[in-house]
Amino acid sequence: MELRQLEIFLAVADTGSFTAAAGSVHLVQSAVSVAIRALERDLGAALFERTSRRVALTEAGAALVAPARTTLAAAASARDVVEEVTGGTRGTVAVGIMHGLPGVDLAALLQRFHRQRPRVTIRPGTAPDGTAGLVRGVLEHRLDLALAAVDPSLCPPALEAHELFREPIRLACPPGHRLSGRGCVPLTELSGESFIDVPPGWGSRESGDRVLAAHGVVRDVVIEVGDVATVAELVRAGLGLALLAPSSAPGPARHRLVDLAPHPEFTVSLVTARDRAPSAAAAHLIRLVRHAAAEAGATSTST
Repeated sequence: MELRQLEIFLAVADTGSFTAAAGSVHLVQSAVSVAIRALERDLGAALFERTSRRVALTEAGAALVAPARTTLAAAASARDVVEEVTGGTRGTVAVGIMHGLPGVDLAALLQRFHRQRPRVTIRPGTAPDGTAGLVRGVLEHRLDLALAAVDPSLCPPALEAHELFREPIRLACPPGHRLSGRGCVPLTELSGESFIDVPPGWGSRESGDRVLAAHGVVRDVVIEVGDVATVAELVRAGLGLALLAPSSAPGPARHRLVDLAPHPEFTVSLVTARDRAPSAAAAHLIRLVRHAAAEAGATSTST
């Protein structure tokens, strides 16, 4: 079993296609097929079910995914240790990020990282299903770390979440709505109202749903949009209420938000996996993120 074979195996597993995998690992498709057949012979088991329409993992293939990721990560870590001693870190760090990231100046942070580790490639990426997708990426070792809307107290046991930023979620109302302009609205007054929200799996949606359910509040989400600015525009058009984190709301909408009692909270955390040590490059980025968040928190406290 060779590391390159495991890399090719994961490329096929992630893309569900020999053709797409070949492109991602910079090989011709026949070379990918040869590598997978050699790995299957070595392991004595079929790893993929191949049909004319799709490629799917067998039970053995599914069982190999996590150990393969762990093995490749360990090999990368070994290279990093030597590289750190002999000339500076290099490699790639995969970072999951939210569509909006309050509390951390990500551009400045990545610029600083690049100055300190110019030989490291940062590969940032979002997830269509928001925080749920980012968490899954860290759990499956496709991401080295993620900046996601995760409350550390509700974090899965296999992950570690370090809180970076927290704020109350507030209520956005259409102009002229009965709740518009109120100083504070009890959650119970939201029962039966029509809402616009981001899809399930996004951190702010999960937080709102959790708190509303805990207080027996039933709401009707009539529109789901994967963009907070569009949510705010649809509220302004009178299509429903919305629960918004002030930091992610557009400026005009932010000034019209109404307090809720009790209120859901929007929490941004640095998320890493507990079952593997980060590479030297990822560890350096993790330190930078935590330091930047601590500096931002100290500044906001002093002002």
